[in-house]
Amino acid sequence: MRIAYRAESLIDAHLVKDALERADIPAFVAGEYLTGAVGQLPALDYIAVLVPEASLPLAEQVVREVEASLVEARQVLGETEDDPDAPCWPALG
Repeated sequence: MRIAYRAESLIDAHLVKDALERADIPAFVAGEYLTGAVGQLPALDYIAVLVPEASLPLAEQVVREVEASLVEARQVLGETEDDPDAPCWPALG
């Protein structure tokens, strides 16, 4: 298994994992249970999404697409966080 994505949060890791599985790429979230031991600290470098080595090239493409969607969604949230009528989270591609 190879690391396809290092996640900033558990939610991001599962978004990537789900996208990979929709593309028929088996994926595993490593370090998921370590976040409880870290407490309130950020989970950077603890959570990663792993895929089989043979699937890595295709997985990298899927990860780029998810990352682009996350960046876009966070930009929308940043622009609308003062708007009480804005959706809580925009739909990701």
